[in-house]
Amino acid sequence: MLRFFRLLREEIQVIFDRDPAAKSVWEIIFCYPGFHAVIFHRIAHFFYQRKLYFIARLISHISRFLTGIEIHPGAKIGKGFFIDHGSGVVIGETTEIGNNVTIYQGVTLGGTGKEKGKRHPTIGNNVTISAGAKVLGSFTVGDNVKIGAGSVVLKSVPPNCTVVGVPGRIVIRDGVKVENSKVEIDLEHHMLPDPIEETLSAMQAKIAELERRLARYEEEALLNADLQHAKSAKGRTDSAKSA
Repeated sequence: MLRFFRLLREEIQVIFDRDPAAKSVWEIIFCYPGFHAVIFHRIAHFFYQRKLYFIARLISHISRFLTGIEIHPGAKIGKGFFIDHGSGVVIGETTEIGNNVTIYQGVTLGGTGKEKGKRHPTIGNNVTISAGAKVLGSFTVGDNVKIGAGSVVLKSVPPNCTVVGVPGRIVIRDGVKVENSKVEIDLEHHMLPDPIEETLSAMQAKIAELERRLARYEEEALLNADLQHAKSAKGRTDSAKSA
């Protein structure tokens, strides 16, 4: 029982650390579905490890009904796990999540088919997965990774990277590492590069350069035409004088 209350205290502190909207312990206990889902999962996973699968799935199903968050009781989740808002979150059976991971609403950690065995992703430590992102398949997402909103990740991501897009593309590699002594989770999931915007900006700059070059060529062509016209007119005048 003492261990359970220690777990509650740790989970509550995680929410205070990462959600500025949290005002009190009672608010977290009664009004945070992400907190409820994690506690339900800890209990369900306890029964799942002891092969009491029906009880584990029943607790998981009740949690889903109450919170709108579906976490299979077989999923392995480390310390400091935080689900912000949480509606529509789905975490598959063989998912493994490290410590100090933050995910937002609509995230799916799922599989890609009917294969047996390990079929869901392994998420490293200090990872942030933004709203609506899908991480599908049996691969590893390294430590200190940030996955942008709406991204679809289908292959492994090395540590210290930022991933955006469909399919997910690495846009930042070897970012700032999280110090082990004082873990500070990077929650700025809206401050991500936009590769499409960058590409369009590069295209616009290239088009502007081509337009300048074309205008210069047209001016040179017009100047050459005027010179040729003047020479032709002078030639005709000289011929008339000779005659």
